[in-house]
Amino acid sequence: MALGLGSTGFALGQDSLYIGDGSDGSVKRFNAVTGAYLGAYVPPNTNLKLRGPMGLLFDNENLLVSNQNVDTSVTGEIFQYSLVNGQLQQTVIVKRNTPTSPAVPRGIVLWKDAFFVAEMISEPQKNATTPGRLLKYTRGGQLIGAFVPPAGTFTSGAEFHPRGVVIGPDGLLYVSNYDHLDTGLGGHVLRFNPNTGQFIDVFINSVGGGACSCTNELNRPEGLVFGPDGKLYITSFRADSSDTDKILIFQGPNGRNPGAYVDRIDLDVVGQPRAYAQALLFGPNGYLFVPITANGPDTGSVRRYDLTTKQYSNFVAPYAIGGPLQSGWYLTFGKTDPHTLTYP
Repeated sequence: MALGLGSTGFALGQDSLYIGDGSDGSVKRFNAVTGAYLGAYVPPNTNLKLRGPMGLLFDNENLLVSNQNVDTSVTGEIFQYSLVNGQLQQTVIVKRNTPTSPAVPRGIVLWKDAFFVAEMISEPQKNATTPGRLLKYTRGGQLIGAFVPPAGTFTSGAEFHPRGVVIGPDGLLYVSNYDHLDTGLGGHVLRFNPNTGQFIDVFINSVGGGACSCTNELNRPEGLVFGPDGKLYITSFRADSSDTDKILIFQGPNGRNPGAYVDRIDLDVVGQPRAYAQALLFGPNGYLFVPITANGPDTGSVRRYDLTTKQYSNFVAPYAIGGPLQSGWYLTFGKTDPHTLTYP
């Protein structure tokens, strides 16, 4: 089907930021430097409607989107959007309700001529709790592998519920894991060989908590990305009302103590409205871009952090004061590397 672009256009040379908006099933586009809203790149209410757009990235000029089909009884799917004669063509790469479809897809990342999808839960029911899988597809959408950590990897009832995926500077696939759906505490970052799917090791293991020491407080991690400094930045949720939502920072694989906690960025203040994030990404000039998804006054904003000061400006204004995003999650720039998620 063809989707009209109107005046939004598409120019990777000037670059734009693209964010999936779960409130209306769209992918919205912004100027990568000014944050000016450029309209919906993927409009809402199409015949093949996005219901919970999650991971998205560009493979050349093709946009891949993992569609979760949230609050339905069907499985997820993978869409591709391509410009043909000035019109956006929508194609289903992995169809819903097939033996190879991801039940609840989250992050997506390319690797050579394939792509990985984090399947958080392996059945589509809204309240399902079954462990998930790391799925590998050919670029055309054929399932070629479904991977899980070996028995004995986790303790204390932890399970495999992968959410974010990224290729690290060591060439390994890093996967964030929401290991306790019942308590919401703790989390892991696991490493896999992207060529074979073989489990390598547990890079970060946290039982979770809220003492604000942060050395062991990776709660419900999702978005993860390596910064220009080689460190690993991960979204983390508060443990309780006396805690804060954060971005936790760990040494990368080339650091002196790989996987060790080194710093944090608090996203909110105890006793004040929450400002948590599900995803994050580095962009132009080394800034860290963080969409805020909490149900509060900052909801719908996209913060742009200067890592030297840990201060931010609102790159996209909150929805409450006129911003176009209501529920922005995963994001990509046109120039984001689809493997490492780094920015040129």
